[in-house]
Amino acid sequence: MTAPRPHTAATAVTRRSYDTVAERYAAEIGDELQGKPLDRALLDAFAELATDGPIVDIGCGPGHATAHLARRGARTFGVDLSPAMCTIAHHATSLPFAAADMTALPIRSRTASGILCWYAVIHLDQNQRAAAYREFARVLRPEGHALLAFHTSDGDTRPGQATHLTEWWDRPVDLTFRFLDPVAETAALAQAGLTLTARLDRAPHPGHEHPSRRTYLLVRRLPQAHGCTINPIF
Repeated sequence: MTAPRPHTAATAVTRRSYDTVAERYAAEIGDELQGKPLDRALLDAFAELATDGPIVDIGCGPGHATAHLARRGARTFGVDLSPAMCTIAHHATSLPFAAADMTALPIRSRTASGILCWYAVIHLDQNQRAAAYREFARVLRPEGHALLAFHTSDGDTRPGQATHLTEWWDRPVDLTFRFLDPVAETAALAQAGLTLTARLDRAPHPGHEHPSRRTYLLVRRLPQAHGCTINPIF
């Protein structure tokens, strides 16, 4: 693995915040898929789509989705900005995990058959998301798939707006959560060379998650998508 690029100030703040709450996050969120049959079905379908190579779970958190894909026979590993999250995920699953910034992935071009990225791009601004999408396109093999999920609205908060946390589970954090517009994100993904295959919008599962509306985008890498620089895969 090459040396990671220096973190921006905002990225460093996000990383420290998730390091701070990593253990509690894993305890609260680690088993959430048990109450989400639709999410499990999407992961099962995704594992079936991406059968010819590794799947990278980007923004993997405590690794629960990574582990679900592995149980479905996928060869998978996780990447997260937070080293503490990666440590917890590895101990819980025995799968490989590495700390990295999704806008500068230490992964060879055209080596992944699938990318999973659930609720991680919500911390990035528009330019950072565009950079991440270009990285997804670079890392994916031609015709490879990416499955993204993000929040779209939350009570009075609408797409394009954001909320900020300074405390989470009684721990100090500095985190911005953005609510994204599915149409705008589909266009940004297409600009990076990732074309839409399917979209699903859903309401929250009461009692199992934060009460926000969500969107899932399944996109496919076009043969001419960006992807010229090569970094080692771990």
